[in-house]
Amino acid sequence: MKSDKVIHHIVHWLSDYLLKSGCKGFVVGISGGIDSALTSTLCAMTGHTTYVLSLPIYQHQSHVNRALEHAAWLKSKFTNITHRDIELTPAFETLKKIFPTEVQDDLTMANTRSRLRMLSLYVFAGHYKLLVAGTGNKVEDFGVGFYTKYGDGGVDISPIADLYKTQVYTLARHLGISESILAAPPSDGLYNDEYSDEDQIGASYPELEWAMEFEKNPLDENSLTERQKKVLEIYRKRHFANKHKMEPIPVCKIPQEYLI
Repeated sequence: MKSDKVIHHIVHWLSDYLLKSGCKGFVVGISGGIDSALTSTLCAMTGHTTYVLSLPIYQHQSHVNRALEHAAWLKSKFTNITHRDIELTPAFETLKKIFPTEVQDDLTMANTRSRLRMLSLYVFAGHYKLLVAGTGNKVEDFGVGFYTKYGDGGVDISPIADLYKTQVYTLARHLGISESILAAPPSDGLYNDEYSDEDQIGASYPELEWAMEFEKNPLDENSLTERQKKVLEIYRKRHFANKHKMEPIPVCKIPQEYLI
């Protein structure tokens, strides 16, 4: 991959889109993970106002530390960075008190945490006239749909959504992003422990990238290893189940003669 060319292309695309939008800058939620670290760096490289928000909700301390470390690194390199650290745990606790306990299963409340963060990003976006920059990569956004609908999927633009996770790592290393972030197992940070993405999905990102490419040019599946068959099964199951996230909202079209 030609890292410099890819970086230049994304930064130019961000600047061009911002200019056409009439907005004044970007806002990015930083989690201490690789995707948000790369996205926030690319936004900062445009030279336009970039707000980075760390929004912990019962966050594991290692995630918090990495987000703060990345914010400090950004501020040391760019003059257009504003960082806000907003503890959302009290707001989340208030929601838990309001909702009946029977709806508070682990997955539902994990998604609620993600949607609370989205709400917070748009508070800043609305007030300061910023674009919310999404941090989803290609596998998450278009492969297995590993994101929360109207949570981390609720964004204005997606600068890294055409990059595989392995390509995200390549660009992040090229830009000098912190080794602590590069070395950390990918995690959505929506659970109270160090529950990784691979723990949740059952396959690593390189494996999922292989499956995504396989689906473009399928070969004889009888020639696959047992692990490859399992990964393909995981990929297909999640892709099908999360298709609703990747497609436009269904609209009930009314026959024209009914409207006359």
